[in-house]
Amino acid sequence: MSEKNDDKVRLDKWLWAARFYKTRALAKAAIEGGKVHHRGERCKPGKEPKVGDMYVIRSGFDERSVVVQALSAVRRGAPEAQALYAETGESIARREQAALQRKAGGLGMQTDGRPSKKQRRQLHDFNERQDGGVRHPWVDED
Repeated sequence: MSEKNDDKVRLDKWLWAARFYKTRALAKAAIEGGKVHHRGERCKPGKEPKVGDMYVIRSGFDERSVVVQALSAVRRGAPEAQALYAETGESIARREQAALQRKAGGLGMQTDGRPSKKQRRQLHDFNERQDGGVRHPWVDED
């Protein structure tokens, strides 16, 4: 997979070639936004990845720990791109567990929808007691 001038490839270009991001601009923005870490530290887009380096790449809800297997500055098909890296077993297990929790609704609060009129009155009374009876100028007087 490695060609003669692929010894030195930028990290943003490698992430794009490995198909983690659709464009180099997105890869660069993710790196600058702190979504890519190497040895627990943020990276720069111009960093040169080496075979054997481990990167933690966060995208959306998922966080992947990948080890660089090969270098390439050319974006190719998905099977060839997947040969550029190997995801760790722990990372795969964490992602699958997080996906199951999201699917089951384990993250966030599940509600029945909007509060009823009675529930809104109760919330209003509760908030009023929390404020110490202070009336806010934007709330109509009863």
